[in-house]
Amino acid sequence: MSFRTLDDIGDVKGKRVLVRVDLNVPMEAGRVSDATRIERVLPTLRELAGKGARVVLLSHFGRPKGRDPKDSLKPVAEETARLLGRPVAFAEDCVGAPAEAAVGAMRDGDVLLLENTRFHAGEEGNEAAFTDALARLGDVFVNDAFSAAHRAHASTVGLAERLPAFAGRTMQAELDALTKGLEHPQRPVVAIVGGAKVSSKIDLLENLVTKVDSLVIGGGMANTFLSAIGVAVGKSLCERDLAPTAQRIIDKAREHNCAIVLPVDAVVASQFKADAPHHEYGIDAIPDDGMILDVGSMSVDRVRSTLNDARTLVWNGPLGAFELNPFDKGTVEAARHAAERTRAGHLVSVAGGGDTVAALNHAGVAEGFTYISTAGGAFLEWMEGKPLPGVDALRKA
Repeated sequence: MSFRTLDDIGDVKGKRVLVRVDLNVPMEAGRVSDATRIERVLPTLRELAGKGARVVLLSHFGRPKGRDPKDSLKPVAEETARLLGRPVAFAEDCVGAPAEAAVGAMRDGDVLLLENTRFHAGEEGNEAAFTDALARLGDVFVNDAFSAAHRAHASTVGLAERLPAFAGRTMQAELDALTKGLEHPQRPVVAIVGGAKVSSKIDLLENLVTKVDSLVIGGGMANTFLSAIGVAVGKSLCERDLAPTAQRIIDKAREHNCAIVLPVDAVVASQFKADAPHHEYGIDAIPDDGMILDVGSMSVDRVRSTLNDARTLVWNGPLGAFELNPFDKGTVEAARHAAERTRAGHLVSVAGGGDTVAALNHAGVAEGFTYISTAGGAFLEWMEGKPLPGVDALRKA
């Protein structure tokens, strides 16, 4: 591993440890409605506080343009305290007198959450003066926010350049999983990529065909590839203007000996709605007024066979309109098979992206995968092969 972790941090008793976390959680009626991101960082917070560190939490929340009460982290401090099982103090600012006073009042083992870093323009600009003001509050920096690692901000990059820097347990787990997924994987490697549109995942597909042995394409984006090779897809969602792009990706895959696995049959309906009348057709027989809403049973069998030959799986995006019954069947069956292979020790499975996490939870197999990333944009940029400034800063440190 080319970065330091909490195993390398030494004695932190009495030290002020600035911990960058991602507490940008969903809220409803002023309360946290999904605490997944808070739960992910609890191991790091418990370990540091348990060793007597003075744990100072930094996070962004929303996209405020200056100070905005609706984007305050104060309600998140309350939920973090409840889940952590110990008090979490709150400072009304992340720099200046309020932050300095709150940090100064801490005792060994205390946890403090500072106000939204994005209330200051210097955060997103990684401005030196703002970063210096943050750095004065700590002796050590721990980054446990992989989901913000694709941003070159003061609290993700600047602090790693000013203080001894380490990866927290969540960051460490994420990077370990991603290294096993694409950087140093067991082969053969399979990627499953689904979702609505090719246009949102061009960079992703371009990168994957150079790194994986097989690429399974599903969802609406498969229709664009089918159309590009001359298949009539009826009224299905299809970006016909991207046919040259799809063909370029197919050609690039061939150059790199990557097999592209497209649907051979589909579940077709005339309406995009739950329980719409539907029928399975071979891909060469889609009705002109039909709409492809899921992969068919033979296509699921092909995905299973591809997974049976694989040692590593990277998954982003559903194979069909999984949010609509019964057009979730293809995604659910493929996900359950991947989980079975993982539990049997035959497969390392890494998945990420909002729809993907929702689909795997819907299938009841989230616990069966090796690792599921909640990082969103950072996970996608990693899959696209782009550098992640927050990770690069830890490596340099």
